[in-house]
Amino acid sequence: MYKDTKWAREIISLQEENGSWGYFHSLSEPNKYPITTEQALKRLCIFGYTIEDDVIQRAVRYMSDCLLGRNQIPDKREKLHDWDVFTNLIISTWIRKFTKHDKKANAISETWAKIISTAFTNGSYNHSEYVKAYTEAFGIKPKGGRLVDFVTFYQVSLIADNLDNETENAVFDYILNHDCGIYYIYDKPLCNLPLEFNTKLSSQYIGAIELLSAYKNNVKKLGFIADWLMNNQNENGKWDMGGKVNDKVYFPLSDSWRKAENRENDCTYRIQKLINSIRHF
Repeated sequence: MYKDTKWAREIISLQEENGSWGYFHSLSEPNKYPITTEQALKRLCIFGYTIEDDVIQRAVRYMSDCLLGRNQIPDKREKLHDWDVFTNLIISTWIRKFTKHDKKANAISETWAKIISTAFTNGSYNHSEYVKAYTEAFGIKPKGGRLVDFVTFYQVSLIADNLDNETENAVFDYILNHDCGIYYIYDKPLCNLPLEFNTKLSSQYIGAIELLSAYKNNVKKLGFIADWLMNNQNENGKWDMGGKVNDKVYFPLSDSWRKAENRENDCTYRIQKLINSIRHF
């Protein structure tokens, strides 16, 4: 529905010969690279692009080469991260957004699933066990001796289909009640609904729930969110979150929002898709 918008065409036109968009994670030279590979892939995913599309196939080949050491991302090494661990994590996450047939990315997903499962061995999260499992898995102590927990966009996305049922249940509840939401996406507890619907914050909240909807054994726990969304339908049975949600990430989808009808259609498309994902299970 949205694959041929001007936004998608613009992103595709910026893809480099090697399949990237320049920097992968850090937009440190916006005049040289106006969009990161991550930003491009996120937008294209939202527009409906899949591994069947040439632009995604080229990007996946590039990322796979980076995982295998045949190429490397041009980003400057960040001092706050165990850089090699971090880059393998983010690249694997984006590969697995589009395909589950990359052996290296799957292996990294399994490693993180094992680390996180170890942290929940007794049914609840144990940070000491998490740090210990991380150190054993990667053969290094966390950078600076400190390691935050796993509730970020990357780990939450990467392990969604790689946990046994009991562990997934515990992990899902931990994420849903996490004080800081999901890092990189939404910074408040997901168990608490946003106070106002027509805000950028609510759009980010929906983004976090879209990640959780991949946890198919626990998605039924998100029924209260489907009810909240249904309660915010307008008199036409659609949704319109207002112009403030235009963040150039989740919205817009249509070429222009000069017509309120286009904005309404974009919001309805996204929200109905999430409701269907929650209630299907």
